[in-house]
Amino acid sequence: MAAVANGIIQTKLNAFVGFSNLPNQHHRRSVKKGFHFTIMVVGESGLGKSTLINTLFNTTLYPEKKVPITTDLNKSLDIQEISAEIEESGVKLRLNVIDTPGFGDFINNEDSWKPILRSVEARYDAYLEQEQSQHRAKITDNRIHACLYFIAPTGHSLRQLDIEFMRRLAPRVNLIPVIAKSDTLTDEEVAAFKQRILDDIIFNKIEIYRPPVYEDDDEDTVAETNEITSKIPFAVVGSNKDVTTSDGRTVRGRAYPWGIIEVDNEDHNDFVKLRQMLIRTHMEELKRFTSEVLYETYRTQRLEASGRTQEAIPKEINPAASLEEQRIVHEQKLAKMENDMKLVFQQKVQEKEAKLKQSEEELYARHKEMREALEKQRAELEDKKRKLESLVHSASLMKPATPEKTRKKGIFK
Repeated sequence: MAAVANGIIQTKLNAFVGFSNLPNQHHRRSVKKGFHFTIMVVGESGLGKSTLINTLFNTTLYPEKKVPITTDLNKSLDIQEISAEIEESGVKLRLNVIDTPGFGDFINNEDSWKPILRSVEARYDAYLEQEQSQHRAKITDNRIHACLYFIAPTGHSLRQLDIEFMRRLAPRVNLIPVIAKSDTLTDEEVAAFKQRILDDIIFNKIEIYRPPVYEDDDEDTVAETNEITSKIPFAVVGSNKDVTTSDGRTVRGRAYPWGIIEVDNEDHNDFVKLRQMLIRTHMEELKRFTSEVLYETYRTQRLEASGRTQEAIPKEINPAASLEEQRIVHEQKLAKMENDMKLVFQQKVQEKEAKLKQSEEELYARHKEMREALEKQRAELEDKKRKLESLVHSASLMKPATPEKTRKKGIFK
C-alpha cells in the first residue's frame, strides 16, 4: 500500500520506467554546452598571483612578467580580465580570470577595495538587468564565483588593508584567503601564521568561504571536505617549471640550495587542497553559492532599495493597468524632480543672496576703512602744513637785517 506524506503519495514502481537516467541526460547536455568559471585574484604585486593561476590550470594564461617599480604616486588600481577556453577529456571550460594590478602598491591604500567592490557589484547589476529583460534565452553570466585573496607571508598577522578588503568583499564573493609564497616560512611559522589569520578573521567577523557538508554526504566525502577546510587559509607555492629531485623524479617545483619545494606535494604546501576545492570537487558548489546566496542577497537589497519586491514581473500583465501604473510612477517621478529642482533653486538663490550680502558688507567695510585712512592722511597733511607755515613765519621774524641795507638807508636819510 502506498504511503502518504504531506499530501504526496510515496510509492514504488512495479517495473523500470527510465527517469533514473536523468542525471546522464543532464551530464550529456552539460558536456555539450560546456562550463564556465570566473575567478578573481587580488593581492600586492610580486606575490605570485599569475604564477598560481598558471599552476592551477597547468597552462600559460599569464606570460612571465617582472614586477614593475612604481614611481607614479597618482596611478590608480586597474582591473583586467583574461578569458580562455580550455579542454580536458572532451570537457570544455570557459575560464575568466579577473586580475587587479595596483592593489596595495601605493602609499595611500585606504580605498583600494572600492574599485574591486564596484566591479563585483557591476557584474551583479548586469546579470540583474538581463534577468529583467524580455529576451532571457541567452543570459551571459559574468558574476565572480571565487576570489583568491593573497596574503603576504609576513608571519605576523593580517594588516589593516587585508582586514578592510576582506570585510568589505566577503558579503559579495566567495572569499578564499591564500598565504602567498609560503616556502619563505618554516612549517612552524606557517602554522602560527595561519592561526593568527583565523583569529583576525573571527575577531572581525569576516565570512570567508568554507566548503559545506551535507547530511547525505558519505563518510569519505565528509572527511575530504573537513580536511580541505582544515587547510584554510591555504599556504601555497606556485610554479610551472619542472625540476629534478635528488631521487631522480621530475616534478613541478622550485629549486633552492637547501632543497626542492614540490608544488604537488601535500607535505610541502596546500596547493593540492586548494586546487581540489576550486576545480575538482567544489567548482559547481562555488557557482551555486554565488547564484543562490550571494547574488540573491544583493538582488534583494537592490530591489528593496528601488522600492520593488522580489515579484518584479507578474506572469499575467494587464496592458492598460501596466500603462496606468507606469504613468502614475512617471508623474510621481516628475513631481519629485520638480520639487527637488525647486528646493535646489531656492537653495541656490539663498546662497547667492548670502554671498551678495557678504560682498556688500565687505565692500562697505572696505570703503569705510579707506575713507578713514584718507581722513587720517588729510589730517596729517594739514597738521604738517600748519607746522611748516609756523616754522617759515618764525624763521622770517628771526632773520637779521644786512649792513648793506642799513648803509643805504642811512645815505638817503
